Amino acid sequence: MQDVLTLIRERQSARMPFEAERSIGKQDLRQIMEAGRWAPTAHNMQNFEIIVVDDKTLLHTMGNIKHSVSDTFLQENYRQLSFSEEELRRKKVGLLGTLFPPAWRTPGARHNEAAAEEVMSRPIPPCSVLLVVVYDPRKRAPASEGDFLGIMSLGCVMENMWLMAQSLGIGFQIMSALSADPVEEEIKSILNIPDYLKIAFTARLGYPIASSAKYLRVRRGVEDFTHHNRFGNKGIG
Repeated sequence: MQDVLTLIRERQSARMPFEAERSIGKQDLRQIMEAGRWAPTAHNMQNFEIIVVDDKTLLHTMGNIKHSVSDTFLQENYRQLSFSEEELRRKKVGLLGTLFPPAWRTPGARHNEAAAEEVMSRPIPPCSVLLVVVYDPRKRAPASEGDFLGIMSLGCVMENMWLMAQSLGIGFQIMSALSADPVEEEIKSILNIPDYLKIAFTARLGYPIASSAKYLRVRRGVEDFTHHNRFGNKGIG
């Protein structure tokens, strides 16, 4: 097992092709599930279920679902982008614009017919396994407005599984678009997910192709976000 901090630093979203014919072993999948099982959840409610999809027919069917990206997402996404590595290093937050298709990084591009077609037809990239994590919105942690603590709990499940996958050399990419209407309804229909459950997130798993390029990742320094005793006293003392 890798050093924990090294594992955390090297964790990344696997926005790259996976080896098409290489499946993920059952023991590795079980370890990823075990990591999710031990995630902290509010009041130990464990308000989640995970559908492990490795059937090629199902994956192909879901991969062909067409979905659109809202104008709101495109506009707000654009504000988080940098357009050079120098700019990204200076900001210390956000992403490089080159990680996204042209229609996602060009203001007003959505109104161009070709650009609109590009963002409306993005199937799930091929993968060996897709994890579909669902929860019951009828439940919530006690006195948690909007079930804020429950949503945090789902994030803990995600992170635990992601770090375990990273330790096993398995690529892990969150596919947030599959939890949005109307795509969610199609996924739920295909997988027989009950109507009362909601999709929290889906994760694409597989073995990244070795030649895939690395991308610049940045973080604020510890002194940038810590405050000692009172807000405004930068650092940890």
